[in-house]
Amino acid sequence: MRELCRHFGTCGGCVFQNMSRDAYRAMKRDAIEKALALHGFEAPVATLVETLPATRRRATLRAVKNGDEVVIGFNALRSHAVVDMQECFVLTPALVSLVQDLRELLRRLLRSQAQAEIDVTETDSGFDLALALPARDFAHHTTVLAQWACAQAIARIFVNGELAVHLANPTIRIGDAEVRLPQGAFLQPSREGETILRQAVLEITKGARRVADLFAGCGTFTLVLAQHARVHAVDTDHEALRSLDEAARKTRGLKPVTTEARDLFTRPLRPDELAAFDAVVIDPPRAGARAQAQLLAQCRVGRLAYVSCNPETFARDAAILIKGGFHLTGVKPVDQFLWSKHIELVGAFVRKP
Repeated sequence: MRELCRHFGTCGGCVFQNMSRDAYRAMKRDAIEKALALHGFEAPVATLVETLPATRRRATLRAVKNGDEVVIGFNALRSHAVVDMQECFVLTPALVSLVQDLRELLRRLLRSQAQAEIDVTETDSGFDLALALPARDFAHHTTVLAQWACAQAIARIFVNGELAVHLANPTIRIGDAEVRLPQGAFLQPSREGETILRQAVLEITKGARRVADLFAGCGTFTLVLAQHARVHAVDTDHEALRSLDEAARKTRGLKPVTTEARDLFTRPLRPDELAAFDAVVIDPPRAGARAQAQLLAQCRVGRLAYVSCNPETFARDAAILIKGGFHLTGVKPVDQFLWSKHIELVGAFVRKP
């Protein structure tokens, strides 16, 4: 039996850590198979691909100051109380270490009984932090924040949505490209999981000469697809697309990359626009992409890679695609949220002749 985190049973983050490996894998696959069955079809679901412990590079933490002490960590199981994190088997060691340093910073910034929320991402150029603190003037704390940031390899700090410290541009590497990460931009939880998803997408779209990457973000798939194909990246996030475009232009050896700022929920790509592409990659948020799936079902694109973090909305959209003439050839489950109920997946669709 695996070693359990000292917070197991109290912390709400890893509720299935004590399950046997076989039972855990079966639970994750069953979640996908049941979602497909609910919509009246089935498809081959591959063996679960698990990321390793201690690889998650981003987290949202909560903190509360009690007297002179700061408690910081995740919410307790079925509670809004905060579990004081002394170890974590999911986060990278550098992130766990940073939690201890954040205690000292928040002890200086917070009044007793005050609470804070921390979004933190470990990037290639340092930590990117967004602090949500009680409303007050933090201008006089700029020196404290800057000195602390220099000592802790922090690239950037936002406080209540305002840039407070900027020592370096937070960057991540995608393929051969170096991408500047906008504040609040979506990023896969782990580099390892991101690589697994990318490999699956590349396999599904192999040989395509023109690819549409929908909900592209900062280019998680775009900048690797562009090593082999012309790519049109679409997303509603202007800053993310700006970073993607900047990275594509600076990276040698890529095929042409174009970007388009567009809300795919209210204005999905039409069949006549999709006709220009050999393959489509779609990676929507948890709500899925019903409107876009309906128009994809009407187009003649031959191959489609659907990346999802929600089996229920994936199955709903897959049913639409299948009704429109696609065949779901397989689903690859990817476990980036270890010991939780969450699961990511990549579905491979091909249009029937």
